Amino acid sequence: MEVLAGQKHKHLEFTLVAVSELSSSSVPPSSTPVIARFSVDSGVAELRFRQDSGFIDGFNVNLGTAQLFKLGPLKSLCISGSSDSNKEKSYARGVTILFRNEEESRDFHSAFEQWQNEDVTQGTHLPNGAISDVKSKFDNKIEPSSAKMYFHYYGQLLHQQNMLQDYVRTGTYYAAVIENRADFTGRVVVDVGAGSGILSLFAAQAGAKHVYAIEASEMAEYARKLIAGNPSLGQRITVIKGKVEEVELPEKADILISEPMGTLLVNERMLESYIIARDRFLVPKRKMFPSVGRIHMAPFSDEYLFVEIANKALFWQQQNYYGVDLTALHGSAFQGYFSQPVVDAFDPRLLVSPPMSHVIDFNEAKEEDLYEIDIPLKFVASVGTRVHGLACWFDVLFNGSTVQRWLTTAPGAPTTHWYQIRCVLSQPIYVMAGQEITGRLHMVAHNSQSYTIYLTLSAKMWGPGAEQGGIIQSSSCKLDLKEPYYRMSQPQPYTTAQDQQPHQLLQPQDIPIHTDDLEEPKLLQQPLENSGAQLQ
Repeated sequence: MEVLAGQKHKHLEFTLVAVSELSSSSVPPSSTPVIARFSVDSGVAELRFRQDSGFIDGFNVNLGTAQLFKLGPLKSLCISGSSDSNKEKSYARGVTILFRNEEESRDFHSAFEQWQNEDVTQGTHLPNGAISDVKSKFDNKIEPSSAKMYFHYYGQLLHQQNMLQDYVRTGTYYAAVIENRADFTGRVVVDVGAGSGILSLFAAQAGAKHVYAIEASEMAEYARKLIAGNPSLGQRITVIKGKVEEVELPEKADILISEPMGTLLVNERMLESYIIARDRFLVPKRKMFPSVGRIHMAPFSDEYLFVEIANKALFWQQQNYYGVDLTALHGSAFQGYFSQPVVDAFDPRLLVSPPMSHVIDFNEAKEEDLYEIDIPLKFVASVGTRVHGLACWFDVLFNGSTVQRWLTTAPGAPTTHWYQIRCVLSQPIYVMAGQEITGRLHMVAHNSQSYTIYLTLSAKMWGPGAEQGGIIQSSSCKLDLKEPYYRMSQPQPYTTAQDQQPHQLLQPQDIPIHTDDLEEPKLLQQPLENSGAQLQ
Protein backbone atom coordinates (compact mmCIF):
# COMPACT_ATOMS: atom_id res chain seq x y z
CA MET A 1 0.00 0.00 0.00
CA GLU A 2 1.32 3.42 -0.96
CA VAL A 3 0.03 6.81 0.21
CA LEU A 4 0.94 10.14 -1.41
CA ALA A 5 -0.63 13.38 -0.20
CA GLY A 6 -0.07 16.98 -1.04
CA GLN A 7 -1.62 20.41 -1.27
CA LYS A 8 -3.37 19.74 -4.60
CA HIS A 9 -3.16 16.00 -5.14
CA LYS A 10 -3.39 12.86 -3.06
CA HIS A 11 -3.79 9.21 -3.82
CA LEU A 12 -3.73 5.77 -2.19
CA GLU A 13 -2.66 2.56 -3.94
CA PHE A 14 -3.16 -1.16 -3.27
CA THR A 15 -1.61 -4.13 -5.04
CA LEU A 16 -4.19 -6.72 -6.15
CA VAL A 17 -4.07 -10.20 -7.63
CA ALA A 18 -6.62 -9.44 -10.34
CA VAL A 19 -9.77 -7.53 -11.32
CA SER A 20 -12.46 -8.50 -13.81
CA GLU A 21 -15.96 -7.64 -14.98
CA LEU A 22 -18.68 -9.31 -12.90
CA SER A 23 -20.05 -10.92 -16.06
CA SER A 24 -16.84 -12.95 -16.37
CA SER A 25 -17.18 -16.52 -15.15
CA SER A 26 -14.04 -16.29 -13.00
CA VAL A 27 -11.19 -13.98 -11.98
CA PRO A 28 -8.09 -15.26 -13.80
CA PRO A 29 -4.83 -14.66 -11.95
CA SER A 30 -2.22 -12.69 -13.80
CA SER A 31 1.56 -12.73 -13.67
CA THR A 32 1.46 -8.93 -13.64
CA PRO A 33 -0.12 -7.44 -10.49
CA VAL A 34 -2.97 -4.95 -10.73
CA ILE A 35 -2.75 -1.64 -8.87
CA ALA A 36 -5.92 -0.12 -7.40
CA ARG A 37 -5.57 3.64 -7.05
CA PHE A 38 -7.81 5.95 -4.99
CA SER A 39 -7.48 9.55 -6.13
CA VAL A 40 -9.33 12.85 -6.51
CA ASP A 41 -9.84 14.32 -9.97
CA SER A 42 -11.59 17.71 -10.28
CA GLY A 43 -13.05 17.31 -6.82
CA VAL A 44 -14.45 13.84 -7.53
CA ALA A 45 -13.13 10.80 -5.64
CA GLU A 46 -12.31 7.93 -8.02
CA LEU A 47 -11.04 4.38 -7.90
CA ARG A 48 -9.03 3.31 -10.96
CA PHE A 49 -7.06 0.19 -11.82
CA ARG A 50 -3.79 0.02 -13.73
CA GLN A 51 -1.61 -2.78 -14.99
CA ASP A 52 1.91 -2.48 -16.37
CA SER A 53 2.29 1.16 -17.41
CA GLY A 54 -1.32 2.22 -18.04
CA PHE A 55 -4.79 2.37 -16.52
CA ILE A 56 -7.28 -0.30 -17.53
CA ASP A 57 -9.95 1.21 -19.82
CA GLY A 58 -13.54 1.10 -18.61
CA PHE A 59 -12.68 0.31 -14.99
CA ASN A 60 -13.08 3.82 -13.55
CA VAL A 61 -15.22 3.87 -10.40
CA ASN A 62 -16.90 7.05 -9.13
CA LEU A 63 -16.88 6.66 -5.35
CA GLY A 64 -19.88 8.98 -5.11
CA THR A 65 -22.12 6.28 -6.59
CA ALA A 66 -20.15 3.13 -5.72
CA GLN A 67 -20.68 0.33 -3.21
CA LEU A 68 -18.31 -2.40 -2.10
CA PHE A 69 -19.40 -5.89 -0.99
CA LYS A 70 -17.31 -8.71 0.47
CA LEU A 71 -17.88 -12.00 -1.39
CA GLY A 72 -15.26 -13.95 0.54
CA PRO A 73 -12.04 -13.54 2.55
CA LEU A 74 -10.05 -12.59 -0.56
CA LYS A 75 -12.79 -11.57 -2.98
CA SER A 76 -14.97 -8.44 -3.17
CA LEU A 77 -17.46 -6.90 -5.56
CA CYS A 78 -17.44 -3.19 -6.40
CA ILE A 79 -20.63 -1.83 -8.00
CA SER A 80 -20.80 1.63 -9.52
CA GLY A 81 -22.69 3.75 -12.03
CA SER A 82 -21.61 3.69 -15.65
CA SER A 83 -20.13 6.89 -17.02
CA ASP A 84 -21.54 6.12 -20.47
CA SER A 85 -23.83 8.91 -21.63
CA ASN A 86 -25.98 6.46 -23.56
CA LYS A 87 -29.09 6.06 -21.38
CA GLU A 88 -29.65 2.49 -22.53
CA LYS A 89 -26.30 1.60 -21.01
CA SER A 90 -26.61 3.66 -17.84
CA TYR A 91 -27.14 0.72 -15.52
CA ALA A 92 -24.65 -0.01 -12.73
CA ARG A 93 -21.65 -2.23 -13.47
CA GLY A 94 -19.73 -4.64 -11.29
CA VAL A 95 -16.01 -5.26 -10.88
CA THR A 96 -14.75 -8.35 -9.05
CA ILE A 97 -11.56 -7.76 -7.03
CA LEU A 98 -9.18 -10.49 -5.83
CA PHE A 99 -6.77 -9.66 -2.96
CA ARG A 100 -3.44 -11.21 -1.95
CA ASN A 101 -4.41 -11.75 1.70
CA GLU A 102 -7.16 -10.98 4.22
CA GLU A 103 -5.28 -8.08 5.82
CA GLU A 104 -5.06 -6.22 2.51
CA SER A 105 -8.74 -6.96 1.90
CA ARG A 106 -9.65 -5.35 5.24
CA ASP A 107 -7.40 -2.34 4.57
CA PHE A 108 -8.94 -1.86 1.13
CA HIS A 109 -12.48 -1.91 2.52
CA SER A 110 -11.51 0.57 5.23
CA ALA A 111 -9.87 2.89 2.72
CA PHE A 112 -12.86 2.65 0.38
CA GLU A 113 -15.19 3.76 3.18
CA GLN A 114 -12.91 6.62 4.25
CA TRP A 115 -12.51 8.02 0.74
CA GLN A 116 -16.22 7.65 0.07
CA ASN A 117 -17.17 9.50 3.27
CA GLU A 118 -14.74 12.28 2.49
CA ASP A 119 -15.67 12.98 -1.10
CA VAL A 120 -19.09 11.43 -1.84
CA THR A 121 -21.48 13.98 -3.37
CA GLN A 122 -25.00 14.04 -1.98
CA GLY A 123 -27.99 14.30 -4.32
CA THR A 124 -26.35 12.51 -7.24
CA HIS A 125 -28.77 10.56 -9.45
CA LEU A 126 -27.93 6.88 -9.41
CA PRO A 127 -28.38 4.59 -12.43
CA ASN A 128 -31.56 2.82 -11.34
CA GLY A 129 -33.44 5.98 -10.46
CA ALA A 130 -32.52 6.38 -6.79
CA ILE A 131 -30.99 9.48 -5.27
CA SER A 132 -27.94 9.20 -3.07
CA ASP A 133 -28.58 10.91 0.25
CA VAL A 134 -27.48 10.69 3.87
CA LYS A 135 -30.77 8.99 4.76
CA SER A 136 -32.52 6.56 2.47
CA LYS A 137 -36.25 6.39 1.88
CA PHE A 138 -36.42 3.56 4.41
CA ASP A 139 -34.60 5.58 7.08
CA ASN A 140 -36.85 8.59 6.53
CA LYS A 141 -40.07 6.69 7.28
CA ILE A 142 -38.96 4.07 9.83
CA GLU A 143 -37.93 4.74 13.42
CA PRO A 144 -34.26 3.68 13.95
CA SER A 145 -35.02 1.65 17.09
CA SER A 146 -37.74 -0.29 15.25
CA ALA A 147 -35.42 -1.01 12.30
CA LYS A 148 -32.66 -2.14 14.67
CA MET A 149 -34.94 -4.63 16.42
CA TYR A 150 -36.41 -5.79 13.11
CA PHE A 151 -33.06 -6.59 11.51
CA HIS A 152 -31.76 -8.12 14.75
CA TYR A 153 -34.78 -10.46 14.84
CA TYR A 154 -34.36 -11.63 11.25
CA GLY A 155 -30.61 -11.91 11.68
CA GLN A 156 -31.04 -14.95 13.95
CA LEU A 157 -31.08 -18.48 12.60
CA LEU A 158 -33.77 -19.66 15.01
CA HIS A 159 -36.31 -17.28 13.45
CA GLN A 160 -35.26 -18.31 9.95
CA GLN A 161 -35.75 -21.92 10.99
CA ASN A 162 -39.28 -21.10 12.18
CA MET A 163 -40.13 -19.81 8.72
CA LEU A 164 -38.34 -22.61 6.87
CA GLN A 165 -40.26 -25.18 8.93
CA ASP A 166 -43.54 -23.63 7.84
CA TYR A 167 -43.90 -26.28 5.16
CA VAL A 168 -47.04 -24.70 3.69
CA ARG A 169 -45.06 -21.51 3.08
CA THR A 170 -41.79 -23.08 1.95
CA GLY A 171 -43.42 -25.87 -0.07
CA THR A 172 -45.71 -23.46 -1.91
CA TYR A 173 -42.78 -21.19 -2.84
CA TYR A 174 -40.76 -24.18 -4.03
CA ALA A 175 -43.64 -25.49 -6.15
CA ALA A 176 -44.40 -22.03 -7.56
CA VAL A 177 -40.79 -21.64 -8.72
CA ILE A 178 -40.04 -25.17 -9.93
CA GLU A 179 -43.38 -25.60 -11.73
CA ASN A 180 -42.69 -22.35 -13.60
CA ARG A 181 -39.15 -23.10 -14.78
CA ALA A 182 -39.93 -21.38 -18.05
CA ASP A 183 -40.13 -18.06 -16.19
CA PHE A 184 -36.73 -18.54 -14.48
CA THR A 185 -34.51 -20.34 -16.99
CA GLY A 186 -31.83 -17.99 -18.30
CA ARG A 187 -33.29 -15.01 -16.41
CA VAL A 188 -31.79 -12.56 -13.93
CA VAL A 189 -33.57 -12.73 -10.57
CA VAL A 190 -33.59 -10.41 -7.54
CA ASP A 191 -34.47 -11.91 -4.15
CA VAL A 192 -35.74 -9.11 -1.87
CA GLY A 193 -35.11 -9.71 1.82
CA ALA A 194 -33.35 -12.96 1.03
CA GLY A 195 -32.94 -14.12 4.63
CA SER A 196 -31.25 -17.53 4.60
CA GLY A 197 -31.13 -17.44 0.79
CA ILE A 198 -33.57 -20.31 0.34
CA LEU A 199 -35.62 -18.58 -2.38
CA SER A 200 -32.42 -17.66 -4.24
CA LEU A 201 -31.43 -21.33 -4.21
CA PHE A 202 -34.89 -22.29 -5.50
CA ALA A 203 -34.50 -19.79 -8.35
CA ALA A 204 -31.06 -21.21 -9.19
CA GLN A 205 -32.55 -24.72 -9.18
CA ALA A 206 -35.12 -23.49 -11.69
CA GLY A 207 -32.31 -22.41 -14.05
CA ALA A 208 -31.87 -18.70 -13.29
CA LYS A 209 -28.91 -17.14 -15.09
CA HIS A 210 -27.97 -15.13 -11.99
CA VAL A 211 -29.64 -14.30 -8.68
CA TYR A 212 -28.93 -11.19 -6.59
CA ALA A 213 -29.90 -11.97 -2.99
CA ILE A 214 -30.39 -8.69 -1.11
CA GLU A 215 -30.48 -8.95 2.69
CA ALA A 216 -30.03 -6.06 5.14
CA SER A 217 -29.61 -8.05 8.39
CA GLU A 218 -26.65 -10.09 9.65
CA MET A 219 -28.41 -13.10 8.09
CA ALA A 220 -26.57 -12.13 4.90
CA GLU A 221 -23.43 -13.79 6.29
CA TYR A 222 -25.34 -17.01 7.00
CA ALA A 223 -26.83 -16.86 3.52
CA ARG A 224 -23.32 -16.69 2.05
CA LYS A 225 -22.33 -19.79 4.02
CA LEU A 226 -25.42 -21.70 2.97
CA ILE A 227 -24.98 -20.74 -0.67
CA ALA A 228 -21.26 -21.58 -0.57
CA GLY A 229 -22.26 -24.99 0.76
CA ASN A 230 -24.21 -25.57 -2.46
CA PRO A 231 -21.52 -24.67 -5.02
CA SER A 232 -23.35 -25.96 -8.09
CA LEU A 233 -26.07 -23.39 -7.41
CA GLY A 234 -24.05 -20.80 -5.49
CA GLN A 235 -21.85 -19.85 -8.43
CA ARG A 236 -24.91 -18.14 -9.91
CA ILE A 237 -25.92 -16.31 -6.71
CA THR A 238 -24.50 -13.06 -5.36
CA VAL A 239 -25.44 -12.05 -1.81
CA ILE A 240 -25.55 -8.28 -1.30
CA LYS A 241 -25.87 -6.96 2.24
CA GLY A 242 -27.96 -3.80 2.31
CA LYS A 243 -31.44 -2.37 1.97
CA VAL A 244 -33.21 -2.49 -1.39
CA GLU A 245 -33.75 1.25 -1.07
CA GLU A 246 -29.97 1.80 -1.08
CA VAL A 247 -28.08 -0.94 -2.94
CA GLU A 248 -27.21 -0.84 -6.63
CA LEU A 249 -27.12 -3.79 -9.02
CA PRO A 250 -24.88 -4.23 -12.07
CA GLU A 251 -27.81 -5.11 -14.34
CA LYS A 252 -31.58 -5.02 -14.62
CA ALA A 253 -33.56 -8.10 -13.58
CA ASP A 254 -36.39 -10.07 -15.18
CA ILE A 255 -37.96 -11.53 -12.02
CA LEU A 256 -38.50 -10.34 -8.47
CA ILE A 257 -39.02 -12.98 -5.80
CA SER A 258 -39.66 -12.29 -2.14
CA GLU A 259 -41.61 -13.27 0.94
CA PRO A 260 -42.71 -9.77 2.01
CA MET A 261 -45.92 -10.77 3.81
CA GLY A 262 -46.50 -10.05 7.48
CA THR A 263 -49.48 -10.55 9.74
CA LEU A 264 -52.60 -9.25 7.95
CA LEU A 265 -50.38 -9.19 4.83
CA VAL A 266 -49.08 -5.65 5.47
CA ASN A 267 -47.47 -5.83 8.93
CA GLU A 268 -43.72 -4.99 9.01
CA ARG A 269 -44.26 -2.78 5.91
CA MET A 270 -41.98 -4.91 3.77
CA LEU A 271 -44.46 -4.78 0.90
CA GLU A 272 -43.33 -1.20 0.38
CA SER A 273 -39.73 -2.36 -0.08
CA TYR A 274 -40.98 -5.04 -2.48
CA ILE A 275 -42.64 -2.36 -4.62
CA ILE A 276 -39.57 -0.10 -4.44
CA ALA A 277 -37.41 -3.01 -5.64
CA ARG A 278 -39.86 -3.54 -8.53
CA ASP A 279 -39.44 0.06 -9.66
CA ARG A 280 -35.66 0.13 -9.20
CA PHE A 281 -34.50 -3.22 -10.52
CA LEU A 282 -36.96 -4.78 -12.96
CA VAL A 283 -37.21 -4.48 -16.73
CA PRO A 284 -40.65 -3.39 -18.06
CA LYS A 285 -41.87 -6.88 -19.03
CA ARG A 286 -41.25 -8.56 -15.71
CA LYS A 287 -42.57 -11.19 -13.33
CA MET A 288 -43.18 -10.87 -9.61
CA PHE A 289 -43.44 -13.88 -7.30
CA PRO A 290 -45.92 -13.25 -5.68
CA SER A 291 -47.88 -10.88 -7.92
CA VAL A 292 -51.18 -10.32 -6.08
CA GLY A 293 -52.20 -10.23 -2.43
CA ARG A 294 -55.69 -10.29 -0.95
CA ILE A 295 -56.90 -9.47 2.54
CA HIS A 296 -60.07 -11.40 3.44
CA MET A 297 -62.44 -10.24 6.18
CA ALA A 298 -65.61 -11.52 7.86
CA PRO A 299 -67.43 -10.81 11.15
CA PHE A 300 -67.17 -13.56 13.77
CA SER A 301 -68.81 -14.68 16.99
CA ASP A 302 -66.61 -16.17 19.73
CA GLU A 303 -67.95 -15.85 23.28
CA TYR A 304 -65.01 -17.78 24.73
CA LEU A 305 -62.46 -15.38 23.26
CA PHE A 306 -64.41 -12.30 24.36
CA VAL A 307 -64.67 -13.53 27.96
CA GLU A 308 -60.99 -14.54 27.97
CA ILE A 309 -59.88 -11.03 26.99
CA ALA A 310 -62.33 -9.27 29.31
CA ASN A 311 -61.26 -11.43 32.25
CA LYS A 312 -57.63 -10.33 31.87
CA ALA A 313 -58.61 -6.95 33.31
CA LEU A 314 -60.18 -8.48 36.45
CA PHE A 315 -56.81 -8.12 38.18
CA TRP A 316 -57.41 -4.37 38.24
CA GLN A 317 -60.72 -4.71 40.07
CA GLN A 318 -58.96 -5.57 43.32
CA GLN A 319 -59.75 -3.04 46.03
CA ASN A 320 -57.15 -4.23 48.50
CA TYR A 321 -53.98 -5.28 46.67
CA TYR A 322 -51.43 -5.06 49.49
CA GLY A 323 -53.50 -2.22 50.84
CA VAL A 324 -53.85 -0.47 47.43
CA ASP A 325 -57.13 0.03 45.52
CA LEU A 326 -56.42 -0.81 41.83
CA THR A 327 -59.90 -0.14 40.47
CA ALA A 328 -59.01 3.31 39.12
CA LEU A 329 -57.06 1.61 36.34
CA HIS A 330 -59.58 -1.11 35.49
CA GLY A 331 -61.18 0.84 32.62
CA SER A 332 -57.82 1.64 31.02
CA ALA A 333 -56.63 -1.97 31.36
CA PHE A 334 -59.89 -3.26 29.88
CA GLN A 335 -59.52 -1.06 26.79
CA GLY A 336 -55.80 -1.89 26.57
CA TYR A 337 -56.46 -5.62 26.26
CA PHE A 338 -59.03 -5.00 23.53
CA SER A 339 -56.49 -2.87 21.61
CA GLN A 340 -54.45 -6.00 20.84
CA PRO A 341 -55.34 -7.93 17.68
CA VAL A 342 -55.56 -11.65 18.42
CA VAL A 343 -53.28 -13.92 16.36
CA ASP A 344 -54.35 -17.57 16.41
CA ALA A 345 -55.95 -20.32 14.34
CA PHE A 346 -59.72 -20.40 14.66
CA ASP A 347 -62.60 -22.60 13.52
CA PRO A 348 -64.16 -21.18 10.31
CA ARG A 349 -67.58 -22.04 11.71
CA LEU A 350 -67.20 -18.99 13.95
CA LEU A 351 -67.68 -16.72 10.93
CA VAL A 352 -71.04 -14.98 10.89
CA SER A 353 -71.16 -14.30 7.15
CA PRO A 354 -69.29 -15.11 3.93
CA PRO A 355 -66.05 -13.10 3.66
CA MET A 356 -65.21 -10.13 1.44
CA SER A 357 -61.76 -9.26 0.12
CA HIS A 358 -59.47 -6.31 -0.63
CA VAL A 359 -57.02 -6.81 -3.53
CA ILE A 360 -53.48 -5.40 -3.77
CA ASP A 361 -51.89 -5.91 -7.19
CA PHE A 362 -48.13 -5.82 -6.61
CA ASN A 363 -47.51 -5.19 -10.32
CA GLU A 364 -49.44 -1.92 -10.26
CA ALA A 365 -49.59 -0.69 -6.65
CA LYS A 366 -47.62 2.39 -5.64
CA GLU A 367 -45.63 2.55 -2.44
CA GLU A 368 -47.83 5.41 -1.23
CA ASP A 369 -50.95 3.24 -1.63
CA LEU A 370 -49.78 1.26 1.40
CA TYR A 371 -49.39 4.25 3.70
CA GLU A 372 -53.14 4.27 4.35
CA ILE A 373 -55.60 1.49 3.49
CA ASP A 374 -59.32 2.18 3.75
CA ILE A 375 -61.76 -0.71 3.24
CA PRO A 376 -65.55 -0.22 3.38
CA LEU A 377 -67.22 -3.28 4.92
CA LYS A 378 -70.56 -4.82 4.03
CA PHE A 379 -71.83 -8.26 5.06
CA VAL A 380 -75.13 -10.09 5.47
CA ALA A 381 -75.37 -12.18 8.64
CA SER A 382 -75.98 -15.89 8.08
CA VAL A 383 -77.08 -16.49 11.68
CA GLY A 384 -78.57 -14.67 14.63
CA THR A 385 -75.81 -14.13 17.19
CA ARG A 386 -73.53 -11.65 18.94
CA VAL A 387 -70.80 -10.30 16.65
CA HIS A 388 -67.54 -9.95 18.59
CA GLY A 389 -65.38 -8.45 15.88
CA LEU A 390 -63.73 -8.88 12.49
CA ALA A 391 -61.65 -11.89 11.45
CA CYS A 392 -58.95 -11.40 8.79
CA TRP A 393 -56.52 -13.52 6.80
CA PHE A 394 -54.72 -13.24 3.47
CA ASP A 395 -53.56 -15.13 0.43
CA VAL A 396 -51.08 -14.38 -2.35
CA LEU A 397 -50.94 -15.48 -5.99
CA PHE A 398 -47.87 -16.73 -7.87
CA ASN A 399 -48.99 -15.99 -11.41
CA GLY A 400 -46.53 -18.18 -13.28
CA SER A 401 -46.64 -18.67 -17.04
CA THR A 402 -47.16 -22.42 -16.60
CA VAL A 403 -48.98 -22.77 -13.27
CA GLN A 404 -50.95 -20.38 -11.08
CA ARG A 405 -50.44 -21.25 -7.43
CA TRP A 406 -51.96 -19.75 -4.30
CA LEU A 407 -50.53 -19.52 -0.79
CA THR A 408 -53.41 -19.14 1.66
CA THR A 409 -53.64 -18.50 5.41
CA ALA A 410 -57.42 -19.10 5.54
CA PRO A 411 -59.08 -20.63 8.61
CA GLY A 412 -59.64 -24.32 8.05
CA ALA A 413 -56.72 -24.55 5.61
CA PRO A 414 -53.36 -26.01 6.76
CA THR A 415 -51.97 -23.71 9.44
CA THR A 416 -49.05 -21.38 8.62
CA HIS A 417 -46.79 -19.33 10.89
CA TRP A 418 -48.98 -16.32 10.03
CA TYR A 419 -52.10 -17.97 11.52
CA GLN A 420 -55.13 -15.62 11.25
CA ILE A 421 -55.89 -12.36 13.02
CA ARG A 422 -59.01 -11.14 14.79
CA CYS A 423 -59.94 -7.62 15.87
CA VAL A 424 -62.18 -7.95 18.93
CA LEU A 425 -64.76 -5.29 19.87
CA SER A 426 -65.05 -4.35 23.54
CA GLN A 427 -68.80 -3.89 22.91
CA PRO A 428 -70.27 -6.70 20.75
CA ILE A 429 -73.29 -6.05 18.52
CA TYR A 430 -76.36 -8.25 18.09
CA VAL A 431 -77.55 -9.36 14.64
CA MET A 432 -80.32 -11.52 13.20
CA ALA A 433 -80.00 -13.88 10.27
CA GLY A 434 -80.28 -11.83 7.07
CA GLN A 435 -79.39 -8.55 8.79
CA GLU A 436 -76.88 -6.28 7.05
CA ILE A 437 -73.61 -5.48 8.81
CA THR A 438 -71.69 -2.46 7.57
CA GLY A 439 -68.53 -0.73 8.70
CA ARG A 440 -65.02 0.35 7.90
CA LEU A 441 -61.52 -1.06 8.32
CA HIS A 442 -59.03 1.81 8.22
CA MET A 443 -55.31 1.05 8.54
CA VAL A 444 -52.72 3.82 8.90
CA ALA A 445 -49.00 3.01 8.65
CA HIS A 446 -46.71 4.23 11.42
CA ASN A 447 -42.93 4.49 11.80
CA SER A 448 -42.62 1.33 13.90
CA GLN A 449 -43.06 -0.74 10.72
CA SER A 450 -46.68 -1.54 11.35
CA TYR A 451 -50.21 -0.11 11.31
CA THR A 452 -52.79 1.46 13.58
CA ILE A 453 -56.15 -0.20 12.90
CA TYR A 454 -59.46 1.64 13.23
CA LEU A 455 -62.45 -0.71 13.03
CA THR A 456 -66.15 0.12 13.08
CA LEU A 457 -68.96 -2.44 12.71
CA SER A 458 -72.66 -1.48 12.63
CA ALA A 459 -75.92 -3.41 12.41
CA LYS A 460 -78.61 -1.89 10.21
CA MET A 461 -82.33 -2.18 10.84
CA TRP A 462 -83.79 -5.49 9.79
CA GLY A 463 -87.29 -6.63 8.94
CA PRO A 464 -90.37 -4.64 7.88
CA GLY A 465 -89.59 -0.99 7.28
CA ALA A 466 -85.81 -1.58 7.23
CA GLU A 467 -85.46 0.35 3.98
CA GLN A 468 -86.55 3.48 5.86
CA GLY A 469 -84.33 2.88 8.86
CA GLY A 470 -80.69 3.40 9.63
CA ILE A 471 -78.01 2.15 12.01
CA ILE A 472 -79.37 0.66 15.23
CA GLN A 473 -76.08 -0.54 16.79
CA SER A 474 -72.47 0.47 16.25
CA SER A 475 -69.20 -0.45 17.92
CA SER A 476 -65.65 0.75 17.26
CA CYS A 477 -62.13 -0.05 18.40
CA LYS A 478 -58.56 1.10 17.83
CA LEU A 479 -55.81 -1.53 17.67
CA ASP A 480 -52.04 -1.60 17.18
CA LEU A 481 -50.99 -4.30 14.71
CA LYS A 482 -47.46 -4.03 16.12
CA GLU A 483 -48.59 -5.40 19.51
CA PRO A 484 -50.81 -8.47 18.95
CA TYR A 485 -51.92 -11.07 21.46
CA TYR A 486 -50.42 -14.36 20.29
CA ARG A 487 -53.00 -16.96 21.27
CA MET A 488 -51.35 -20.04 19.82
CA SER A 489 -54.00 -22.59 20.71
CA GLN A 490 -55.51 -24.81 18.05
CA PRO A 491 -59.12 -24.21 16.96
CA GLN A 492 -61.63 -25.27 19.62
CA PRO A 493 -64.34 -27.84 18.73
CA TYR A 494 -67.19 -25.33 18.77
CA THR A 495 -70.72 -26.68 18.43
CA THR A 496 -72.82 -25.34 15.60
CA ALA A 497 -76.03 -23.50 16.54
CA GLN A 498 -79.29 -24.94 15.20
CA ASP A 499 -79.90 -21.99 12.90
CA GLN A 500 -76.28 -21.83 11.75
CA GLN A 501 -75.04 -23.60 8.64
CA PRO A 502 -71.35 -24.49 8.93
CA HIS A 503 -69.22 -22.74 6.32
CA GLN A 504 -67.29 -24.88 3.91
CA LEU A 505 -63.50 -24.89 3.96
CA LEU A 506 -62.41 -21.49 2.74
CA GLN A 507 -60.15 -21.93 -0.27
CA PRO A 508 -58.57 -18.86 -1.88
CA GLN A 509 -60.38 -19.47 -5.14
CA ASP A 510 -63.77 -19.25 -3.39
CA ILE A 511 -63.54 -15.47 -3.63
CA PRO A 512 -63.08 -14.42 -7.28
CA ILE A 513 -60.92 -11.50 -8.35
CA HIS A 514 -63.23 -8.95 -9.94
CA THR A 515 -62.13 -6.75 -12.78
CA ASP A 516 -63.13 -3.71 -10.72
CA ASP A 517 -60.55 -4.67 -8.12
CA LEU A 518 -57.76 -5.78 -10.40
CA GLU A 519 -56.77 -4.35 -13.75
CA GLU A 520 -54.55 -7.23 -14.86
CA PRO A 521 -56.66 -9.02 -17.51
CA LYS A 522 -54.20 -11.90 -17.88
CA LEU A 523 -55.07 -13.06 -14.38
CA LEU A 524 -58.68 -13.51 -15.47
CA GLN A 525 -58.11 -15.55 -18.60
CA GLN A 526 -58.02 -18.82 -16.64
CA PRO A 527 -60.80 -19.64 -14.16
CA LEU A 528 -59.47 -19.47 -10.61
CA GLU A 529 -61.26 -22.74 -9.85
CA ASN A 530 -58.44 -24.48 -11.71
CA SER A 531 -55.98 -23.41 -9.01
CA GLY A 532 -57.74 -25.60 -6.46
CA ALA A 533 -56.31 -28.74 -8.01
CA GLN A 534 -52.82 -27.28 -7.71
CA LEU A 535 -53.04 -26.52 -4.00
CA GLN A 536 -51.67 -29.34 -1.92
